[in-house]
Amino acid sequence: MNPLMAIDFYKADHRRQYPEGTEYVYSNFTPRSSRLAPVLEGFDDRVVFVGLQGFIKYFLIDLWDKEFFNKPKEKVVAKYKRRMDTSLGVGAVPVDHIEALHDLGYLPLRIKALPEGSRVNIKVPMFTVINTMPEFFWLTNYIETCISADVWKSCTTASIAYEYKKLLTEFANKTGAPLDFVAVQGHDFSSRGMSGNYDTGQSGFGHLSSFIGTDTVPAIDYAEDYYNAEGDIIGVSVPATEHSVMCMGTEDNEIETFKRLINDLYPTGVVSIVSDTWDFWKVLTEYAPALKKDILARKVNELGLAKVVFRPDSGDPVKIICGDPEAEVGSPAYKGAVECLWEIFGGTETAKGFKMLNERVGLIYGDSITLQRAFDILSNLEKKGFASSNIVFGIGSYTYQYTTRDCFGFAMKATWGQVNGEGREIFKDPATDRGEKKSAVGLLRVEETENGFELFDRQTAEQEKRGALDVVFENGKLIKETSLAEIRRLLN
Repeated sequence: MNPLMAIDFYKADHRRQYPEGTEYVYSNFTPRSSRLAPVLEGFDDRVVFVGLQGFIKYFLIDLWDKEFFNKPKEKVVAKYKRRMDTSLGVGAVPVDHIEALHDLGYLPLRIKALPEGSRVNIKVPMFTVINTMPEFFWLTNYIETCISADVWKSCTTASIAYEYKKLLTEFANKTGAPLDFVAVQGHDFSSRGMSGNYDTGQSGFGHLSSFIGTDTVPAIDYAEDYYNAEGDIIGVSVPATEHSVMCMGTEDNEIETFKRLINDLYPTGVVSIVSDTWDFWKVLTEYAPALKKDILARKVNELGLAKVVFRPDSGDPVKIICGDPEAEVGSPAYKGAVECLWEIFGGTETAKGFKMLNERVGLIYGDSITLQRAFDILSNLEKKGFASSNIVFGIGSYTYQYTTRDCFGFAMKATWGQVNGEGREIFKDPATDRGEKKSAVGLLRVEETENGFELFDRQTAEQEKRGALDVVFENGKLIKETSLAEIRRLLN
């Protein structure tokens, strides 16, 4: 992609629409509201900030260099002019400013940001953007569209992942489950439901800010490429089947497929087996008892693991895991999967008196999981006397793709400018809005206080230089870098 084209058409001629003599445009990127956020009651109105560094490296540096600055000026300008001429009218958008930018050889912008991994209060800017040379005042908001499109999703996914981790940690504490299990208890299943492979990696990185469990391989590449994650435990997974595997083994020989997986292919470590291809309750009440000796005899791997994980993939997840009170009393469906496995394999009790399944068996559910469903499952397990660690959640696109920029009201808006040497404090405050779209005013400073990050607007130029926003990008170069490990430490 030519990065010049990563805009809405209306951005193309704002350069001429600004007042004559405009020299600087100063904007900020802020989550404005959580009214539409898919979070649980009691949400503290703090949003996780991640993804800017990935955008800077991939888009502002690599893509601009490869597809604009390092290509012949005549070629890139001609393509831009053709796009504008054919869609807006011949000569509708002059190209002299594009030629001047190519001659300059870098993006004359300064971005100041909070540390990635911060949890930022609603209505507080995560970062600001300003041009560094007066003749390129148009560039600040020219890149608004691509910044918004790339950064909101990472922040939204990371924020929701954090809420999952907070929920799982809460129930681990309540039921005495091991806290170190939480890091793999939320497992990213979202890849196939995302908007392309780049979205998959970018969003999956947001999940990795709180968890290490993932099936999203591009997210690990994203972490290595843009967040210096080499050498860290970035993401882990296990061998697992899908329905095509089970179907190919045929229904009549399903138990033989289980045996081959458990004894021959994966005699040690963890293996996850999809178990509802035909009759999930038959798997739990007939196959599991028949395979009990084989399952218990499996050898641990170098991590001390030897677990067979049963994976239901249909039905109401709360009822499948915890039991359906409307089913026939005493039936497997009435008991639920956890109780069925307990009756076969038993287990131990936590220090708080909650049952924990034998370490050789487990459950994962990854179909249409949401925060509310996860809460309901954990609450029902607690009521039945089971620890929270008896279930792993596959968090898929039903969580991570059922989001929009409006979940946390992300927007990049200008609040200050300079025209003919005169600074102008600008803002928007629509009379027809409920206050969510009201912007800050003027130059901005953010300070970290005991109540979280706090915004101070209408600042002087000297005041704007202070505070928690640090320069991370300036004049085509990354100035300050962070790592996935640092993001995780900050979030924890």
